[in-house]
Amino acid sequence: MVTAVVTFLAVALASLRILRTSSSKKMKPLPPGSFGLPLVGQTLSLLRALHANAGEAWLTRWVAAYGPVTRLSFFGCPTAMLAGASGNKFIFSSAALTPKATASMSRMVGRRTIRDVSGDEHRRVRAMMAQFLRPDACRRHVAAMDAEVRRHLDGGQWHGKATVAVMPAMKDLTFDVMCTALFRLGRDGKSEAVRRELSTEFQQLVKGISVIPMDLPFTSFRKCLAASRRGRRAVAGIIQERRVKLETGQSSAADDVVTHMIAEGLPDEEIIDNVMFLMIAAHDTTAALLTFLIRYLDTNREAYDKVVHEQEEIARCKEPDEPLSWEDLSKMRYTWAAALETLRLVPPVFSILRKATADIEFGGYHIPKGWQVIQPMSTTQWDAAIFPEPGRFVPERFEDTSATPPFCFIPFGGGPRVCPGNEFARVETLVTMHYIVTRFKWKLAPGCDGSYARFPMPYPSQGLLIDIEPR
Repeated sequence: MVTAVVTFLAVALASLRILRTSSSKKMKPLPPGSFGLPLVGQTLSLLRALHANAGEAWLTRWVAAYGPVTRLSFFGCPTAMLAGASGNKFIFSSAALTPKATASMSRMVGRRTIRDVSGDEHRRVRAMMAQFLRPDACRRHVAAMDAEVRRHLDGGQWHGKATVAVMPAMKDLTFDVMCTALFRLGRDGKSEAVRRELSTEFQQLVKGISVIPMDLPFTSFRKCLAASRRGRRAVAGIIQERRVKLETGQSSAADDVVTHMIAEGLPDEEIIDNVMFLMIAAHDTTAALLTFLIRYLDTNREAYDKVVHEQEEIARCKEPDEPLSWEDLSKMRYTWAAALETLRLVPPVFSILRKATADIEFGGYHIPKGWQVIQPMSTTQWDAAIFPEPGRFVPERFEDTSATPPFCFIPFGGGPRVCPGNEFARVETLVTMHYIVTRFKWKLAPGCDGSYARFPMPYPSQGLLIDIEPR
């Protein structure tokens, strides 16, 4: 209740400041729109739409009513929403906009992640992660990814099964790929127990990222917050173990991202925050991409046949049990085009959130210092003027990525804060799809309609149940 009152007063004072300033000097008007009810604003309305897979329709109505630059209230904060390619470019290039996480996200993950810091500190943390995410590093990860994918498909979730729930299976797979490739967690008894503990806690805490942050008994937020605390303790244990190995000469900074951050002198709390963030960013988003790629290939048999043909051509050139190589991945052009089209249709991250650190102007409107600025990806990625028949799955759109207008397709962000893990995601997606399409045929299981909702990431009904059979 105290938080609600403080938030209301903050919004009221911000509005009063704007009115006083407007009277003393000429300035552009505020964007059109509405702050809605005090405290609530449009938060519940938009969250309900996302949970019902109607977020794009909600945005379309809002933009139709108020235009491409509008104001609203989201999670108790005055917010400017920018729609369109020019808005995307502005968000990625303006020095007056800094990344912001929702209060729920900060409580779940931490307040000192690569997403939250700026300037030299951001460049420093980004450089640490890039050591393990840039293309030459991903080239070294191919063998480890290949082994993890085979292990999962040969294990109990796929091999010998008639039906698979794709999303849970992909979450398990991508989490293990991340633990192996980035954190070098082994498969011995202790390391395996840490993997499973982290996986369990992260599946819970990610559900709290977009809920209203009410830390009260029996709320979903409190349950997710408890999972976050347990996850942080597990990560702290990994840090302690890696520090001992580094100090005793049993490891080096080049071994894994945690040891590298320790060697670079990053404080433990910041290491934990960044590991928590990386674990969500490196596995949850790719799990969603793989799940919906499988879903869309089922609905477009022509695209499915092209992916199968491409992958079988590669498989025919391999010896039995020979792992994929970096060169093999370069031949998977159509498969990656299908993945990009999936990202256009169902972006794992619904919107980009920033905070104005100074008064700014855009599109003829004044955006005051302290306001949130939100940019929903679907406003360009579902724009029929840019992508004709935007609801159709057409991988051919991305066979030539240079044909896409700038700032219209932004699944990995843009500018100096473009996602550092985009190449890691590409490699992981291609390796996984190679083995799935060359080992199995699939179709949606009876009773599974392929619908989905956002919690906050897209999650298909029943986890996307498919019937599979060996090839």
